[in-house]
Amino acid sequence: MAAAAMFLLSLTICLQGGLCLSVESKYIAYNTSGRIVPGKINVHLVPHSHDDVGWLKTVDQYYFGGNNSIRGACVQNVIDSVMSSLFEDKNRKFIYVEMAFFQRWWRQQSEAMKIKVKDLVNSGQLEFINGGMCMHDEATPHYIDLIDQTTLGHKYIKDEFGQLPRVGWQIDPFGHSAVQAYLLGAELGFDSLFFARIDYQDRAKRLKEKNLEVVWRGSKSLGSTSQIFTGIFPKHYDPPDGFTFEINDVSPPIQDDVLLFDYNVQERVNAFVAAALAQANVTRTNHIMWLMGTDFRYQYANSWFRQMDKFIHYVNQDGRVNALYSTPSIYTDMKYAADEEWPLKTEDFFPYADHPNAYWTGYFTSRPAFKGYVRLMSGYYLAARQLEFFKGRNTSGPNTDALADALAIAQHHDAVSGTERQHVAADYALRLSIGYKEAEKLVASSLASLAESTSNIRQGKTVTSFQQCPLLNISYCPPSEADLSGGKSLVVVVYNPLGWKREEVIRIPVSTERVMYWLAFSASLPPLGFNTYIVSGAKQAGPSSTISLVQTSNESTKETIEVGQGSLKLLYSADEGKLSHYLNSRSLVTSTAGQSYSYYTGNDGTDKDPQASGAYVFRPNSTLPIKPQYQVPLTVMRGPLLDEVHQQLNSWISQVTRVYKGKEHAEVEFTIGPIPVDDGIGKEITTQITTTIKSNRTFYTDSNGRDFIQRVRDTRTDWELQVNQPIAGNYYPVNLGIYVQDNSTELSVLVDRSVGGSSLVDGQIELMLHRRLLHDDSRGVGEVLNETVCVLDRCEGLTIQGKFFLRIDQLGEGAKWRRTFGQEIYSPDGSNEINFPLPTFSGIDPSYSLPNNVAVITLQELDDGKVLLRLAHLYETGEDKDYSVMASVELKKIFPKEIVKVTELSLSGNQERTDMEKKRLVWKVEGSTGEESKAVRGGPVDPARLVVELFPMEIRTFHVDFDHLQMFGT
Repeated sequence: MAAAAMFLLSLTICLQGGLCLSVESKYIAYNTSGRIVPGKINVHLVPHSHDDVGWLKTVDQYYFGGNNSIRGACVQNVIDSVMSSLFEDKNRKFIYVEMAFFQRWWRQQSEAMKIKVKDLVNSGQLEFINGGMCMHDEATPHYIDLIDQTTLGHKYIKDEFGQLPRVGWQIDPFGHSAVQAYLLGAELGFDSLFFARIDYQDRAKRLKEKNLEVVWRGSKSLGSTSQIFTGIFPKHYDPPDGFTFEINDVSPPIQDDVLLFDYNVQERVNAFVAAALAQANVTRTNHIMWLMGTDFRYQYANSWFRQMDKFIHYVNQDGRVNALYSTPSIYTDMKYAADEEWPLKTEDFFPYADHPNAYWTGYFTSRPAFKGYVRLMSGYYLAARQLEFFKGRNTSGPNTDALADALAIAQHHDAVSGTERQHVAADYALRLSIGYKEAEKLVASSLASLAESTSNIRQGKTVTSFQQCPLLNISYCPPSEADLSGGKSLVVVVYNPLGWKREEVIRIPVSTERVMYWLAFSASLPPLGFNTYIVSGAKQAGPSSTISLVQTSNESTKETIEVGQGSLKLLYSADEGKLSHYLNSRSLVTSTAGQSYSYYTGNDGTDKDPQASGAYVFRPNSTLPIKPQYQVPLTVMRGPLLDEVHQQLNSWISQVTRVYKGKEHAEVEFTIGPIPVDDGIGKEITTQITTTIKSNRTFYTDSNGRDFIQRVRDTRTDWELQVNQPIAGNYYPVNLGIYVQDNSTELSVLVDRSVGGSSLVDGQIELMLHRRLLHDDSRGVGEVLNETVCVLDRCEGLTIQGKFFLRIDQLGEGAKWRRTFGQEIYSPDGSNEINFPLPTFSGIDPSYSLPNNVAVITLQELDDGKVLLRLAHLYETGEDKDYSVMASVELKKIFPKEIVKVTELSLSGNQERTDMEKKRLVWKVEGSTGEESKAVRGGPVDPARLVVELFPMEIRTFHVDFDHLQMFGT
C-alpha cells in the first residue's frame, strides 16, 4: 500500500444556526489493490509513456534531455521516476516499449538497482510490451528489417530479464499493415495487438457498431493459423479528456484534504464513472482499457501515480464501476475469458486519414534518399552477417553490431517514414554510416579469410586489401577507377547473398589513359558465394571492340527506334523520343506502353481548410505534366550485353532506361532534383507507366514486401468510402512492387525503396518519386519537408537517384518475376576489388541450390556459437501455378558440416515454436462454423533427415547447433 500523507490536524467549523462540527485531516492509506470484479465495468488503468526513438530531437537527445528548446523531453527522467514510484507501491504497474531507450538506461544502473528492477519485472509491475528496439513504422520498412529490429529487442529482454513480450503495441504508426498483424504479431507469439490510428470514417463506423476490437486475419495464405486479437482505441493513445496528470497538465486533480479549498472527490469520481460508461458503450464485454499516459510522460511519475491511487481508492468505494492498475496482457486475458465472438478483419488499415482532406500518404515517399539508404544498408547487413558466419564471429574484432543497432532505430515510425526533422534524419544517416564502416571491415576480413582458406594459388601472398564500392550509385569507385594502362589489371570479387545461382551484369567505372568508361560484364554467381573476375586493358582496339555505339533520335531515319537485343524490345518514337511499345518475343507479349513524368502542386493550406501538403500528408492542388525541353529527346547506347536509352527531360529530371540482353524487364534509373521552388510552390514528382490493360479500377500493392493486397480505386473493404481526396486517398505504400492486370496481361513495376503508388487510371501505374514542399502539414514535426544540400555558401534542393523496374507478362506469369527479381533487388550482388585472384566460393554444398520459391533471410552466428537461420517461402497461396506449393530445404546441404541439433523458434527467436503454439489463444470469430480449412504448414524437422518444409508465405526460424565451428570451403 502506498499513499499520499497528510498532517493530522483537526478543525472546528461552526455553521449558521450555532451548529459546530469537528473535522479532521489525517493520513489516508489509499487502497490501490483493485482486482477484477465480475459483473461490473472494469476500468484497466495502463500507465505508459510513448517515447519516440527520434523525431523532433535525436534518439540520444531524447534520452538524456538535450536540446530542450525544441521539446522538454528526457526519457532518462521518465524511467528513473517510474522506478521510484513502482518501488513505493507493489500494486502500481507500468509498461515499457522502446528497448533502444531502456538499454541506454540499463547500462548506467548499479547492480543493486538492476536486482530491484528485475524484481519489478518478475512480479509483473513492470512489463515489456512489443519489445522491439523501437515502435517501427508499418508502411515504409521491409519485412526483413521489421524482423531484425524486433529480434534485437526480444533478445535483449530474454537475456537480461528472461521475459517474453506477449502484446503488440503499435499505438502511433500512421496506418497498419497486414504483415504487422500476422508476422510481427501472431508469428511472434503475441496474444494481442493494440493501436490508435485508423481512418476517421472507419473509426466512426466501428464505434457505432462496437467493432473496435476484432480478430485480424492478415494473411490469405496462413489464414486462421496466424490471426490475432486486435484492439483499436476509441480516440487516441492518451487518457479520456480530463484525466492527464503530468505536471502543468490542465486536468483537475483529486483534492481530498477537507482542510483545503476546492474539495472535489465526488465530482471527480462522477467524471470518472461517466467517462467509463461512455467507453463501455462502444466496447464489447465489461472490460475497458484507459491508456494513462502519452508522449514522453512520467518525467515526474508521482504526479500520475498519486492521482491513479486516489481514483482507484475512491471509485471503488463508490462502487458503480471498478478501477484497477493493469497491463494490456491482463486486459487481453480478460477479453479472452469473456468467451465472446469477435468480428473478423482481413487485409490492412491503409491509407490513414484523420480528416477529409488529410490523407497520411505523403510519407510513403518523404525523404526518398534516406529511404534508399536504409534499404541499401539492410541488404548489405544481410550479406555481411552471412560472411561473418562463414568466417566465424569475433566480438573483439570488426562485426555487424553497430549496423544492426543503426538499422533497428531507423525503422522507427518517425525515421524511415521520413517524418522527422532534418537534423534527426542526418543523425540516423550518420549512425548507418558508422555501422557500415564497421561492417565493411568485417566483410573485407571475412572475404580475405575465406580466400586464404580456399585458395590454391597461394604464391606466398596474403590478402591485405579488399576495397568496396558503396557509392556506385553516383558513379564513384576509386579502386576500380585506377588507370588500367601499362598492363595493369583489376581483380573484382562479386558476392551473391541469395540461396540460388544468379546470372548478373556487373557495371563498374574503369579508367584507361585518362578516359573514364562504364564497364559492363556478365557474372555467374554461386549461391551464398562469390566469383572472381580479372579486368585488364585491351591491347588494341579492333573489330572485337566492345565499346558501345551511340545513336541519337535525330539521327534516326526510321519512325521508331528499337532498343534491346534479347527477347525484350522497347520501341521509341524517333520524333518525340517517347516509349511507345513493349515487345517480348519469347512470351509473345505485345503491348502499347508509355512512360511520362508529372508533378502535383502541394496545397499550401490557405483555402477554407488550412490543411497543407507536408511530410506526412499528401494534399495535391493540381497535376501538371513534365514535357521534354530539349531538341534531342533521347540517346541510345548499344553494347553486347545491354542497351541504354538516355533521356534528359529538363534541367532537373533525367533517366537511363536499360534493357539487358539476358533479362526480360526494363530498368529505369532516374535522377530528380533540385526540384525548383522559385515560384513559391512545393512539388511532388511522379512517373506514370501507361498501357491499355483494362484493369477495372483494380490494382495490387505489397505489404512490407510480402503479401500483395488488392486495391480498388475509391473503395474500402470495411466501409462505404466518402471520397474527398480522389488522388491522395488512393495512394498506398509500395515496398516491393505494384501491378495491374486484365484477363490476358499484367503490368508489374518493382521499386528499390519505399514509395507511394497508385493506379489512378485503368492500365496505368503511378509512383511518387520525390517531394519538396514549402509548408508544414501541422502534424507535429513543425518543419517543412524541404531537403537541401549546402556547399560553402550555396544551398540547393536535394537531388535523388533511384531505380524502378517494369515488365509486362501474360496473365499469371508475373509473380515469378516479382518474387525472384524482387528478392534480387533487396539483395544486390556486391563487388569488391582486391590485390590477387581468388577461387570461386560457395558457403553451401556447391552442387545444391535453394528452391526458387525460398530465400535465406537470416544466416547469422550468435555470441553463444549457435546459428540463427530463417527461411522464407516467397509466394502466396494461388499466386503462381508452379511455385505456390510446398518447398523443401535440405539443411545438410546448406551447412556442409555436422549438425548436432536443430530447434525451431518463434519468429524473433526468443522461444521454441512448440512452446509458443501451446500457449496460443484461440479466439472465436463471428459467423465462423469452426470448419474453415486451416492453412497447411511445414511439419517438424526430422533430426535425421534435416529437411525443412515450407508452405506458401511461411517463414521458419531455427537455432542450428554444430559439433564445432570450422571454416567453410567448396
